[in-house]
Amino acid sequence: MSLWKKLLGEFIDIVEWTDDSNDTLVWRFERYQNEIKNGAQLTVRQGQVAIFVNEGIIADVFEAGMYSLTTENLPILSTLKGWKHGFNSPFKAEVYFLNTRTFVNNKWGTKNPIMLRDLDFGPVRLRAFGNYDVQVSEPVKLLEQVVGTDGCFQIHEIHDQLRTLAVSRFSDALAESQIPIMDMASNYDELSTLMQQRMNVDFNAYGLTLSRFIIENISLPASVEAILDKRTSINIIGGLDQYSKFQTATAIEQAANHENSASSALEMGAGIAMAHQMVQSMGAPAQTVTPPPIDRPVHYYVAVEGKQTGPFSEHDIRQQIAQGQLGRHDKVWKQGLPDWTCAENVGELNAILRVTPPPIQRA
Repeated sequence: MSLWKKLLGEFIDIVEWTDDSNDTLVWRFERYQNEIKNGAQLTVRQGQVAIFVNEGIIADVFEAGMYSLTTENLPILSTLKGWKHGFNSPFKAEVYFLNTRTFVNNKWGTKNPIMLRDLDFGPVRLRAFGNYDVQVSEPVKLLEQVVGTDGCFQIHEIHDQLRTLAVSRFSDALAESQIPIMDMASNYDELSTLMQQRMNVDFNAYGLTLSRFIIENISLPASVEAILDKRTSINIIGGLDQYSKFQTATAIEQAANHENSASSALEMGAGIAMAHQMVQSMGAPAQTVTPPPIDRPVHYYVAVEGKQTGPFSEHDIRQQIAQGQLGRHDKVWKQGLPDWTCAENVGELNAILRVTPPPIQRA
């Protein structure tokens, strides 16, 4: 250090940190030989904590506020230094300022796909990414466990470790949740809450708190997404048969748009073949065959001397025709007929009348 800085340090009696960065977690107050004057003013701003360290031992901790550095305000340091009756000369101590504001929008993501067994699709590979917010909750623990004697500790120096923890815990939580792939998008909030609870155990070990964990996206491999898109198209169009027709029409249209191309016919044939192959390879589920409606018995009514008789079943009508009680010109009616009509005008009765011999006339 130059002579000028040495002399300047002897006159400075304000200990503070004006943070103009957005990524510094811990900063050590720099002073020539770490000497601080008796009665110096300590300024701790909102979102900061100041920690005094004497020869590697944590001493006094100051929250936001302004302090005069005397034995009354430095009880632990006074004990460590052995100041029983106060002090007048400068003392040596390291002062660390810790940033307790929330550090937002820290990215996390899976470098490699996560293997997961899905109930519907079987083994699949997933990728996911998002961001998280973190802040210092236990300054002393962070200083002891992570920072050490680093004079300027920034968030990126621990980000890789935190991101690795996030991916590891996310893989476990996703497997244990057993949420189907098709339902994951509607369960992002639930998964995020579960992740925040689990990861806070790891973050707390470093003196940090995970204040928010966000899942932005969970994605499948492109090949699997393509298959799902095909399946969705089939369901929307109305089955494999309709989808085959749609693919054929699309291939013909594409060939027409490229009529000058020598390969247009081949492209059209390939499109048609692909559509039919999909129908055969995917194996359309067995078509639901709707059974024909159950025949309901038909009841007939016969007009006898101007009066309605019946109802009669078809068997009864056959007997009446066979016995000569019902002839071709007798009036009948059944449900569906607009009015009474001759028996020969009713299809099924006319067929019976044709094969039934007329009654024998007696001499």
